[in-house]
Amino acid sequence: MPTTTPEHDERIRAMTFASVYPHYVAKVERKGRTVEELHRVIAWLTGYDDAAIAAHIDAKSTFEAFFDEAALNPNASLITGVICGYRIEEIGTPLTRQCRYLDKLVDELAKGRKMEKILRG
Repeated sequence: MPTTTPEHDERIRAMTFASVYPHYVAKVERKGRTVEELHRVIAWLTGYDDAAIAAHIDAKSTFEAFFDEAALNPNASLITGVICGYRIEEIGTPLTRQCRYLDKLVDELAKGRKMEKILRG
C-alpha cells in the first residue's frame, strides 16, 4: 500500500467538508441509505449534531477545522482497512487518517453494512 505524501496530506487539509458532503449524500442515497443514517455516522465519529454539521457546511470549513473542533470518538481507532488505496491504520498524518475514517464509515454505510457494525463499540 502507498503511504501518503506531504502533498496529499496538504490537499486533504485544505479541502472543505462542504465540497465533499454532497458526494457522501449521493453515495449513500444511491445505495438506498438515508441522510439521517449518514448524519448518525458523522455524529458517532465527530460528536457533531445536525446543526453542527450544517454549520460546518455553511462555513465551508476545511477538513482541518472540521476535525480540530470535533470530539473524535474514542473507538475511532477501531476503523481499519483500506480506503482510497490507503491502509487506514498505517496513515501517519492524524488529519488524513481522520478523513479516511470518515470515508470508510460512509463507504460501509453505502455498502449496506449494519449500523451496529459501522458504529464500533
